Amino acid sequence: MASTDYDLFVVGGGINGCGIARDAAGRGAKVGLAEMHDLGGATSSASTKLFHGGLRYLEYLEVRLVRESLIEREVLLKMMPHISWPMRFVLPFHKDMRFEGTTTVSKILSFVMPWMKGRRPAWLIRTGLFMYDHLGGRKILPATKTLNLRTAPEGKGLDARFEKAFEYSDCWVEDSRLVVLNARDAQARGADILVGTKLVSADRHDDHWVLHLEGPQGAFSKTTGVLVNAAGPWVEDVVRHKLGRNSTESVRLVRGSHIVVDRLFDHEKCYFFQGADGRITFAIPYETDYTLIGTTDAEHTDPSVKPVCTDEERDYLLNFINPYLENDIAVDDIRWTYSGVRPLYDDGASSASAATRDYVLSLDTEGAPVLSIFGGKITTYRKLAEHALKDLSHHMTLGAAWTAQSKMPGGDFAVHDVSKLENDLRQAHPFLTERWARRLIKAYGTEAKEILKGATSPADLGQDFGATLTEREVDWLMNAEFARTADDVLWRRSKLGLKFDDAQVKALDAFMTARQGAA
Repeated sequence: MASTDYDLFVVGGGINGCGIARDAAGRGAKVGLAEMHDLGGATSSASTKLFHGGLRYLEYLEVRLVRESLIEREVLLKMMPHISWPMRFVLPFHKDMRFEGTTTVSKILSFVMPWMKGRRPAWLIRTGLFMYDHLGGRKILPATKTLNLRTAPEGKGLDARFEKAFEYSDCWVEDSRLVVLNARDAQARGADILVGTKLVSADRHDDHWVLHLEGPQGAFSKTTGVLVNAAGPWVEDVVRHKLGRNSTESVRLVRGSHIVVDRLFDHEKCYFFQGADGRITFAIPYETDYTLIGTTDAEHTDPSVKPVCTDEERDYLLNFINPYLENDIAVDDIRWTYSGVRPLYDDGASSASAATRDYVLSLDTEGAPVLSIFGGKITTYRKLAEHALKDLSHHMTLGAAWTAQSKMPGGDFAVHDVSKLENDLRQAHPFLTERWARRLIKAYGTEAKEILKGATSPADLGQDFGATLTEREVDWLMNAEFARTADDVLWRRSKLGLKFDDAQVKALDAFMTARQGAA
């Protein structure tokens, strides 16, 4: 075909799809992307929200994945210091704690030293943390240390039997905002980002695809030289039913559920708790006033079924964390729950917890190329995009890799300058409270100045929807960040839904509907 609408077209607007679209657009390719719902509307807005190496993956001997993830933490941190920041993790240890021991390492230990069966000894944890400190060439994040929980503030709120803890570093990330910023930057580099647009079917030719799509304005078709299937939980459905291809590779859907309670600890550190079943759970400072607890690993058979935190998963998390706490939390203490489906590569592992978190890129070149993405984790999305484009470089013209030294929109400042930006914003707009300014900087970084430009009082920002969300900010989210509904704004562009009542949600939705009708 002499020419196509696109050089590369991505199906799926999660983090992997938007990461590939951004990278390819920055290399000079004509790029299109279709997301059938909202950007990051499924898996990529329902993670545990960590850029981390995956300490527990060392027990499965996934050293390459851990090393790549550890290196990526600091690369990503420098790219987006507004939506990602360093976090210290506290791992309480007790010599009588016992575990089932289902990992590769624990099985080896149980065979070699049967008396260790069911235990992660302190030396094993120290060895893992030593590897964690040194595998990734750490420069920004501080090293591991040991805490005396009898005297350290991190011991407050924990059960008294915990006297010792190990403390190490990883990073927090606002997952759904990461997706949107990748999409925005892809668009700024020439990509077409088609939200609310689904792939209905595709016709394959020797050198191009004809894609049949359906969007807000109805059905239409586009052509592309290369197709990328980044549909997450629907990746296998796209291969088999939209593209009509057989595949030996399949996806294993694993549901991860989380609960949110009122803030449990008076500091900004996260806890890494070990369970008797060999699994782990995090308790993470969340949205200033809350603690996020998760996650589970439950089989989820159908991607069309919306994932929810079941009563069994809720009780599992409560029973998991309460033995660590000085005061138990109960069902009535839960403020919110959410669940996401991880589209893991099906490697035949015996349990969901043991299934690999690594990614597999499957390239089919029997005609115009299609690359399907199985698995992956949010921390490695940028490297996944580079690997995907390397695999496709024989089938299209691409410039050199570039994203490692790039900045995300709003992230053009140093990692440790967040407080300075907050102070500068309050000086420019004295009506802002400290919490309001912090929220804006941690969402928009240097672009917060653009949102507030010219405002000398709250009245200049238009309608007040509640919880410091104003008309000016909503217009920004609709015009610059692809938001179409109140849910988009309250649960993916922010987490202000935690602060909104039903009447406020309806008022916001009515405003956005009217705005779109007037456009």
